[in-house]
Amino acid sequence: MSDFYQNGVITNFHNLTGRSVEALEKDLVRFSRKRKMGLILPSLFSELEGPALSHIVDELAKVPYLAEIVIGLDRADRSQFLHAREFFSRLPQRHRILWNDGPRLKALDAELDKEGLSPAQPGKGRNVWFCTGYTLASDKSSCVALHDCDIVTYERGMLARLLYPLANPGFQYEFCKGFYARVADNKLNGRVGRLLVGPLLRSLQQVYGHSDYLEYLSSFRYPLSGEFAMRTHVLNGIKIPGDWGLEIGVLSEIYRNYTTRQSCQVEIADNYDHKHQPLAEEDGTGGLLRMSNDIVQSLLRKMATMGVNITSDSFRVLKATYYRNALDMMEIYNHEATMNGLKFDQHTEEAAVEMFTQAILDAGQSFIERPNEKPFIPSWSRVQSAFPDILQRIYQAVEDDNSGDV
Repeated sequence: MSDFYQNGVITNFHNLTGRSVEALEKDLVRFSRKRKMGLILPSLFSELEGPALSHIVDELAKVPYLAEIVIGLDRADRSQFLHAREFFSRLPQRHRILWNDGPRLKALDAELDKEGLSPAQPGKGRNVWFCTGYTLASDKSSCVALHDCDIVTYERGMLARLLYPLANPGFQYEFCKGFYARVADNKLNGRVGRLLVGPLLRSLQQVYGHSDYLEYLSSFRYPLSGEFAMRTHVLNGIKIPGDWGLEIGVLSEIYRNYTTRQSCQVEIADNYDHKHQPLAEEDGTGGLLRMSNDIVQSLLRKMATMGVNITSDSFRVLKATYYRNALDMMEIYNHEATMNGLKFDQHTEEAAVEMFTQAILDAGQSFIERPNEKPFIPSWSRVQSAFPDILQRIYQAVEDDNSGDV
């Protein structure tokens, strides 16, 4: 049983009654006559070889209200793309795969790159960006959801609840974010959200003063969730980061372009589990270390655009403030775990806090040393001003890849 409080600046939708997925889908089928719905799935080819994505596809095959599914496929050669076409062919809905490493999309990407309009680095942000471009070009949906392809606890009710606030013609929300608990293997997960983002948002308010933007971010139960949905026209005007700051970057763009009354969040699952990242890879980079660095820089860039003076001195204060807040929060989660009979490893939790503290220092240094860095991928409205036919060309390239020889 969920709580029912509305104690932030955005609307919360709770799972108060455990309403069946069949009842939700019946409403959504009716809503789809007025508001068509789509889904974006950013995927690595390696995820086709794991158990999570195959189960996700089986669940999506039962969804009766989707007008289109757009799949972004990264790190795939020709034979792997052909395998992907077969893999996803069991979806009864209209679906298209963006072969991001294929010659057609790479040629378009090279044209964009000459004008400085291409994503600077490979990754989820670039994948999502091209998928949103195709979604705009296809024009098959008026609201579109996005979720990851590594959710091992997936069931189609997650998608139904995520889309419901946008699809209901009686509601006027532009953006919806999913939230859930992160518990698996008898322990708390979600370290970046629990031990970095939450304490950091509080610390930023303490060091730099009250901010409506930080209050907005703090209203989200799980700001790092990869499950969100928006009205399709929103895709045209937002700039997203190409790195691990994607989720925070999307929230920041929604804040910039829309009022808080147009945003909501919905409880989409009692529990949720997906592929876990290590603290860092063997070479000392990547993993949660890279993720946390990108997230912190995304927050700093947004605050700087709002006139906040971020200096080396203030960063030393921020680091100390964060560390104390994070340790206090860790103690609260220790009590939470104890009361719920969960395991809690204080050593690994505190090691994560220490790593996040270093990531904050590293991110601050990078931000100060490279103030002119352009981490955001251009909006599609800007790209279309330089290449008026770009969406039509992306659409045709994807159609050719999916229906013809490659």
